[in-house]
Parts: sequence; C-alpha cells; structure tokens
Amino acid sequence: MKKSVIYLLLLPGFVFLAAFMIIPIVLTIGSTFFQENGFTFEGYMHFFRDPYFLKILLTTLQVSVVTTIVCVVLGFPTAYYISRKAPRRKGILLALAIFPLLTSPVVRSFSWMIILGRKGLINNTLVGLGIVDKPLDILYTPAAMMIGLTHLFLPLMIISLVGVLENIDGDLLKAAQSLGASRLTAFRRVVFPLAVPGLVIGAVLVFVGSLTAYTTPALLGGKQRVIATFLYQNAMTLNDWYLASVVAAIMIVITFVVVGVMNKMAKTLNPKG
Repeated sequence: MKKSVIYLLLLPGFVFLAAFMIIPIVLTIGSTFFQENGFTFEGYMHFFRDPYFLKILLTTLQVSVVTTIVCVVLGFPTAYYISRKAPRRKGILLALAIFPLLTSPVVRSFSWMIILGRKGLINNTLVGLGIVDKPLDILYTPAAMMIGLTHLFLPLMIISLVGVLENIDGDLLKAAQSLGASRLTAFRRVVFPLAVPGLVIGAVLVFVGSLTAYTTPALLGGKQRVIATFLYQNAMTLNDWYLASVVAAIMIVITFVVVGVMNKMAKTLNPKG
C-alpha cells in the first residue's frame, strides 16, 4: 500500500483529534498565559503561592501515588495467577476482574459510603469485635478516596499485566531454575523485567485516572478537595474559568511528566525491552 493512501486513511482520525483534542488543549493552555495586560505567569504564580491550592495539589498527588502503588501490589500477583491458568478459566477470572468497570462509578461510590461510614460494615465489625471503642472516621478522608479509586482502577492494572505475563514462556522459568536459580530469583530476574512494559502501562493508566477522577473523590472525599473537584468548583460554581484553565494546564503537565518518568523507569528496568 502506498504511503499516500495510508496518510489519506489516517487523515479523518487526525482531523478529529486535532479539532476535538489538540486544538482545545492548546487554546486552554494558551489562555492561561495571555490576559488583558499581555503575556503573564500570574495565574501559575498565584496558584503555587497559595497554601490552600498547594494542599489540594499535594493531596491529589498523594492519593494518586498511593492508589497506583496499591494497584501494583494487588494487581501483579493477581495478573500472574490469571495468566498461568487454562484459557477457559482465564476468561472467567478476567471477567470477574473487570466486573467493577461494568458498574457505574456512582453506584460503586455509594456502596463504599455504606461500607466505610461511621455506622457502616467496617465500623460495626470493629466495634462489635471490641477492636475499637468508637467508630473510626474513614469516610470523607483521603483514605476513603484511595479505597474507592483502587476498586475503580485495579482492573486496568490487571488487564495491562495479564496481556504481558501470558506471553512469557514458562520454559524460561524452568531454564533459570535448572541453572541454579531459586523460584524467587527466577521470578525477579526473568518474569519481572519482561513484565515491565505492562507494569508501566498499568501504572500510567491508574495514576492518570486517579489524578483526573471526579465522581469517586467527590462522593467519598466530602470536603477533601482534589484537583478534579477543585477544577469543577471553579468552572461550574465560581465561574472562574481562568483559574480552572490554570488547573487544567497543571494537570496536563503532570500527566506528561509522569508518562516521561515511567518510560525512563521502564528503560532502566528493562533496557532491552
């Protein structure tokens, strides 16, 4: 197929992306640098000078990082277990793993509100067993947001890892063990480096998803603000579109930085990948 034909086939998709994603993003970021007095960094300086804004940003990063780490810790062994099963059982396990994605975020969040509330399942169990004297304040905290986001994005981590792990030949582990490596060493030196691409993809999806999520933090976080809820508040409630644009630009920059750092880590962990 000629290159001209290939470019022609790509043209509709490129036009669509340019019209509805690239151009709006450029206009959004550009509007933060130009005001009535001309070119300025005042919006960003105001954001990073305000302790309240910085607290929101740090809370968002904390929630996103912890959620990503928890998803990696829970998702890697789960994905490895699924990848070693027979095709029929693997399909059933994958269907169970991705089931949370088929449920509305609102429904999931309200379910966690019932579980994490002061009179919820967890507190009733802890008080009933005598572990605590009074109900814990779990709901409307960053911890509640992390729990809800982990439930939401763990399937993405599992799917990303299963696709890579199932393509790793089991004979590689046997060969490593036959050369004297223990099962743990074989896993660390063979399986983990080969799984890095899926791990990076899953981590990026979880981190960016947690960074930009709105429904789950809004319902489980209460008055605890994150970047997404802060952006919505400024744009839709306070009608401050300039500050909302600044926040959106910061989110975009953080996303690109995280993707770059993850790719750098992937090359370090798996130079030949």
